[in-house]
Amino acid sequence: MTKSWFKFALLGIFLFALACRFWGLARFNTLVFDEVYYAKFGNNYLTHVPFFDGHPPLGKLIIAGGIWLGSHVPWWQDDLNGLTGSLRSPMSYRWLNALLGSFIPVLLAGIAYQLSHRRSLAIIAGGFAAVDGIFLVEARYALINQYIVIFGLLAHFCFLLALNHRLFYRQFWLLISGICFGAAIASKWNGLWYLLGIYLLGGLAWLVNWLGKSQPFLQINNEKPNPLQNLIELNIFHVIFYLIIIPIITYSLIWIPHLQLDTRYDFIQVHQQIFSFHERLGGNETKIHPYCAAWYTWPLMIRPMAYLYKTAMSVNDPLPVYGPPLPPGTHRIVYDVHAMGNPFLWWFGLAAVLLIAALLGQQLYKWLRQPKLTIPSNFHSRTWIGLYIVINYFIHLAPWVKVSRCVFIYHYMTGVVFAFLGLAWFVDWCLQTKNTPLQIIGTAIIWTVIGGFIFWLPIYLGLPLTTSQYSLRMWFSSWI
Repeated sequence: MTKSWFKFALLGIFLFALACRFWGLARFNTLVFDEVYYAKFGNNYLTHVPFFDGHPPLGKLIIAGGIWLGSHVPWWQDDLNGLTGSLRSPMSYRWLNALLGSFIPVLLAGIAYQLSHRRSLAIIAGGFAAVDGIFLVEARYALINQYIVIFGLLAHFCFLLALNHRLFYRQFWLLISGICFGAAIASKWNGLWYLLGIYLLGGLAWLVNWLGKSQPFLQINNEKPNPLQNLIELNIFHVIFYLIIIPIITYSLIWIPHLQLDTRYDFIQVHQQIFSFHERLGGNETKIHPYCAAWYTWPLMIRPMAYLYKTAMSVNDPLPVYGPPLPPGTHRIVYDVHAMGNPFLWWFGLAAVLLIAALLGQQLYKWLRQPKLTIPSNFHSRTWIGLYIVINYFIHLAPWVKVSRCVFIYHYMTGVVFAFLGLAWFVDWCLQTKNTPLQIIGTAIIWTVIGGFIFWLPIYLGLPLTTSQYSLRMWFSSWI
């Protein structure tokens, strides 16, 4: 793939994601799911109404900016509601989320390219992210979960750019990366895991370098060096200043507008209140919330969530945005916005991560059986890519193991992007081999994932479905 075609492909992925997110964005003139909190909170910043929320303020501040800008677009003011506390159009509190969410596939493609210098891998990774369901749903409403991913991926992309450069450019991209890490944490605290993944990779790089002593990292087939191999070039100043101090400063500064609005708590007190809030949320049981889902159910997508579920007698009826659903048996049309991933993409992605982890485990086992610990002969660029995928995937799952409060499938968004990357890496490898069966497998995976996106698209967009069409898409009772 030439450089020009690569740019056109990335642009195509972005435009496709943009079109999916903006199509019918104002169809439901109401507050969908946690818009009852975040759209209101964003409006509160504009109307100077103090409030408390159990998460840091960045996501709500971005929504507030979108509301302010969107309220000045004349052709968005036809459909209004007062549900945020002011008379607003649903476009005003949704459009910026839709725009920024469209960059997630491009960011994942950028990470894939910086890791591997392979354009084909980047396009496949970006394409997979563009045809996932939960990212599409989250971007179409005034919700904040996607901002952890946006800033977390942007931080990783800039960090890899820094490792691929030297001198001034390295310092510059490390600075931007540190700012983005702080922004990810200022969206929700679990954004910290993006930074923790870098810490673990850095520690591993230094361990490998120490074991290898003066032995250089090995390359095969004239591969370009993997940027992660340059981690040992970062000194203690880089780590402390760019990966600790800058994120802390960024996180702290983002709190200023909120603390000026709500003067009941200072910086320390508001964090104490947030801790108390999460401790009061109760156990991870359906009696606490019908969509509570333990961390180990997320990769298999056992319990997705309905963000909106309304019924109507006919497709010609007005969109049912107010009031409860019709009684069972009286409706013929279902409008369902389901926060669930593309099942094939998630299941294949999990299998790819486990396969990569198994291969790395096999390498580690052979390495440990050596009489003397040195850098193994197969410790090359592809090994670093595998480590990047596996470490970052599991680091986003591991902290949830001990969490006892009610959690939901959208908490998996921060980690599942690395499963997309792992699947893309496997598919790209299949397509690059001269083995016809493997090429068929890679091609089949791509088309199966695309087919899954098309099949479940109606419940991502909340399109009208007959009860039989809706049931056809609910493969398991736990999905309902």
